Amino acid sequence: MVAVIDYDAGNIKSVEKAVMAIGKTVQVTRKRQDILAADHVILPGVGAFGDAMEKLHRYGLVDTIREVADSGTPFLGICLGLQLLFEYSEESEGVPGLGILPGRIVRLPDDCGLKIPHIGWNSLCYPHRGRLFDGVPEQSYVYFVHSYYLQASEPEIVTAVTEYAASIHASVERGNVFACQFHPEKSSDVGMRILRNFLAIAG
Repeated sequence: MVAVIDYDAGNIKSVEKAVMAIGKTVQVTRKRQDILAADHVILPGVGAFGDAMEKLHRYGLVDTIREVADSGTPFLGICLGLQLLFEYSEESEGVPGLGILPGRIVRLPDDCGLKIPHIGWNSLCYPHRGRLFDGVPEQSYVYFVHSYYLQASEPEIVTAVTEYAASIHASVERGNVFACQFHPEKSSDVGMRILRNFLAIAG
């Protein structure tokens, strides 16, 4: 069973439908016992960093997510779900993130001549090809919607990057923890291959 963590964030339904399309049983839940019993766990999300962290605390999900990260169960953060895994975000000064991975979330520069938020398709390069990208060629296009981006503190965990006003750390992998700034569930066949790769990883 795949657990999709429910904390009232946007885009949860799209992730649920994508997992179901792959043929997996999925449960949208915030119950600790269901999340810890799952074979794979996904933290999706569209929204504001500070509001999301407040809801994760309100629903008692912070410790549960950290337990999953420590357990070896494959865990995937998507978009805001990636950002929440890190230490803090410029979007919400003074609000600590989950701190599961080292790094910070910063705003895309407004003076770059490009539209912010970044909405659209960008190609990926692989500084360290991760397991999510098995069978996905470099320069494949995926779909982004964001105004803030990751600067990971450990370059070795960065498995994909893209360029849009800055060099964006678009995906990371460390142990059983994976995350994508882009939306695989909205990235056509490439995105479905990435999700299949994640769901094929054994815990």
